[in-house]
Amino acid sequence: MNIILLGPPGAGKGTQARHLVETRGMVQLSTGDMLRAARSSGTEMGKKVAEIMDAGKLVTDEIVIGLIEEQLTSQKGAGFIFDGFPRTLAQADALAALLGKLGQSLHTVIEIRVDDEELVKRISGRFTCAKCGEVYHDETRPTKAEGVCDACGSTEMVRRADDNEDSLRTRLMEYYKKTSPLIGYYYAKGDLRPVNGMAEVKQVTASIEAILG
Repeated sequence: MNIILLGPPGAGKGTQARHLVETRGMVQLSTGDMLRAARSSGTEMGKKVAEIMDAGKLVTDEIVIGLIEEQLTSQKGAGFIFDGFPRTLAQADALAALLGKLGQSLHTVIEIRVDDEELVKRISGRFTCAKCGEVYHDETRPTKAEGVCDACGSTEMVRRADDNEDSLRTRLMEYYKKTSPLIGYYYAKGDLRPVNGMAEVKQVTASIEAILG
């Protein structure tokens, strides 16, 4: 089973992907993680990625597809979760071609729908445990003991530099300009399944589980 998680920054794609990894044994393919891993791998592909990124340029779709192909052919699991890819229609076509080449298919595309204004409030107060990745919020989910992670006890908390209102609105605009056409693309193919991303995390999880069966 191969799925795509679609949704704007902060919609909860990472949280839902982690759940599917833990409960279903799926493999999460995050382009950001793959690029960072490739950059430090020392392989020929990794050197190429490092050279491009160090020059401040964008990594080409061809390279990203190459990295995804490496993962699809080397990783073992109960399917793959594409998180952060595809971002454009050209990438969607390239992914479809790659899956066809490998004799695989796309099971479904889950769109996590959110309200922009509520999302800004949600993200602006977000912080994360640097050790285990548990996510908290100043208002809606503070740590039980101030500055101490409920999950692992670490006192190392971090906030993303771009988790502020101005940065988030810029990222949302970028998402809607480049990525939202994918919603129509996958709807036309009959692959799109929307869920309410503004619900409680457990409710979003239950909705996704119901879709996947």
